Amino acid sequence: MTEPAPDDNARTQQTEQPGRTPDEQTEIFRRYLDAVGLHGMAGAEAVGLGGSEWYALSQIALEGALSSGELSARTGLTTGATTRLIDRLERSGYVRRAADPADRRKVIVEPVAGAFDRIEKVVEPARRQIAEVLARYTPDQLDVLFDYFARAAPAYRAATQEIREGTTQRHRRQQGGS
Repeated sequence: MTEPAPDDNARTQQTEQPGRTPDEQTEIFRRYLDAVGLHGMAGAEAVGLGGSEWYALSQIALEGALSSGELSARTGLTTGATTRLIDRLERSGYVRRAADPADRRKVIVEPVAGAFDRIEKVVEPARRQIAEVLARYTPDQLDVLFDYFARAAPAYRAATQEIREGTTQRHRRQQGGS
């Protein structure tokens, strides 16, 4: 029997936790993702929003303002669906449309001052409880966790794009397109 290559050992050590099988690790990770997703759905529901609206508001909160085209690209919605989403967010008092100062033909969507206070109250319990969890880790462990978050977010966005591209191709084939 041959010894695994050094890279294989490093990979195994990085992915397997002592005392946990790969199946157990997968289950733990899936339960974590399910909990995060469930929290997002509950948060959206608590403030009267749908999942796409909740996600769009998160993107606007992170960026400060987005063009409707940027919002469409980030949410994966068509331009028409994005317009309706912005209409709903505007009616709910979360955002407003403004002319893009660089190109007045474009519309930017920006948060309304103070409108995110309701959302902050809804997510406060999770922030508090996650802060308690994170407080158990050393600074070096936190560096690893936040490195993971920084690397995993783009990986999930790329995987989401792959799913959307596959879905679009399937819809075209079903409709007889190429």
